[in-house]
Amino acid sequence: MAVMGIRWLQQLEQALAPYPYAYPALVLVALVLVAWLANFVTKRILLRSLRKVIARFASDRDNKPSLRVISRLANIVPSVVLARGVEIVPELPPKLVGGLQALCHAWTVLTIALAISHALDAFNSFYERRADARNKPIKGYLQVVKIVVYIIAGLSIVAALFGVKIGPLVTGLGAATAVLMLIFQDTILSLVASVQISGDGRVRIGDWIEMPSQNADGDVTDIALHTVTVRNFDNTITTIPTKKLVTESFRNWRGMQESGGRRIKRSIFLDQHSVHFLDAKGLDRLGQFGLLDDYLAAKQEELGQWNQRVAADHPEPVNARRMTNLGTFRVYVERYLRSHPDIKQDMTLLVRQLAPTPQGLPLEIYCFAPTAWAHYETTQSDVFDHLLAILHEFGLRVFQESSDAMLMTLRDQRASEAEASSQA
Repeated sequence: MAVMGIRWLQQLEQALAPYPYAYPALVLVALVLVAWLANFVTKRILLRSLRKVIARFASDRDNKPSLRVISRLANIVPSVVLARGVEIVPELPPKLVGGLQALCHAWTVLTIALAISHALDAFNSFYERRADARNKPIKGYLQVVKIVVYIIAGLSIVAALFGVKIGPLVTGLGAATAVLMLIFQDTILSLVASVQISGDGRVRIGDWIEMPSQNADGDVTDIALHTVTVRNFDNTITTIPTKKLVTESFRNWRGMQESGGRRIKRSIFLDQHSVHFLDAKGLDRLGQFGLLDDYLAAKQEELGQWNQRVAADHPEPVNARRMTNLGTFRVYVERYLRSHPDIKQDMTLLVRQLAPTPQGLPLEIYCFAPTAWAHYETTQSDVFDHLLAILHEFGLRVFQESSDAMLMTLRDQRASEAEASSQA
């Protein structure tokens, strides 16, 4: 069979002898057709069969990355056919043969590099399904491997196209190390930052971070070699250079989310002129509050015993201890928070006075509520709605800077009264 094929080619060559370039062109066209046929058989038959086999053992999500790698590698087949077959094409100049083989080699190297890249993507996709993948992402490391693969592929392609060996080419590039360091300084810094971030776990996918210098306030959605992607709460996207998370400060709310409680730290500014001692009528009125029953009884007994001891030497009323509306209100706020179902009772809870300011006397509430944003805001609003509304029961007033609206109202009222009296 092979002998008959060779004889047929010899007869065809003799028949086309009067036409100088007919036989080489015909052989070259036949070679291209063989390469196309090899590509067709590889992709349409072998790859389709392989796809069916893989589908039996893996889900569609698993198929796509692996098949992309295989389809990339399938592109090598026609390149190899052309590189080997071009040698048998007669009357082709050696330089042309060498150039075509160099192009085929470059295409093969590029195809292998892309296949490795897809394989790394598939590995990262598989790794991200693990439970601990959020804590230690590897995407940055894989991107470094991709860079190394592309650099090696680029050097190999250049060496093949220009007909030089890769060893001397790498040696020549050694002289340009300083320039390369300058070009890739961001990549090097990002690599170091990625290693630190992955090692100490300062940022993980899903963390809520706040970085005002980069206008970032939202959840981390991706950690790559050069950038960390944050989806802000207004649905905008912010990309932060990875090195910024090492060189600049930011706030990570992960600790708050893991603890199960988000802090409430707000103050009610009270008018100091409304602070006074409680008389018997005020004590009777506050005795109606169920949260203050035992407190009022215990406090009155304590003050009564104190005042009896002091009255023997200093009977003047000024020396006696008395309860104040502010102190009683502070106890009420603490007990109200202790009985609130949405306030974390196993975490710090304080109600304290801060130093007076020109805006009034701050009474600070320090406690912890659920971490869910909407639930947290609802709980905080409910607490302060109640406290602001019940202040007048204790004879207290909120300090609020007045505008000229009250003065204008009084002026208009007096003008109306003056006009009415003049008409009378």
